[in-house]
Amino acid sequence: LFSNLDTYVNVVGGLWLDEPAMDLPVALALISGLKDVAVSSDTVAFGEIGLTGEIRGVSNADLRVSEAARMGFRRVIVPHHNLSNIVARDNVEVIGVKTVRQAFEEIQS
Repeated sequence: LFSNLDTYVNVVGGLWLDEPAMDLPVALALISGLKDVAVSSDTVAFGEIGLTGEIRGVSNADLRVSEAARMGFRRVIVPHHNLSNIVARDNVEVIGVKTVRQAFEEIQS
């Protein structure tokens, strides 16, 4: 899909993307741009992507959801594997996904 396109990812403040949990948000940003589908401003995602598109669990998932809730996000897309370790929070919908395709379908709804 991207082979005939120039693709750029800009990271604010000179940060490095060496955190595996950044795989999913970067992929969703790229796909949303390609498909012309906006990601809602109240949605955040994290997860590592494997070679076949599976979403792998990450460390500190509950802490990440807690911080997202504190920052005002209302939908958090997380690796399905991490769901059992996440405490439910008021006004925050936590969505577990197993693949990149499933994550993209969630940002469309």
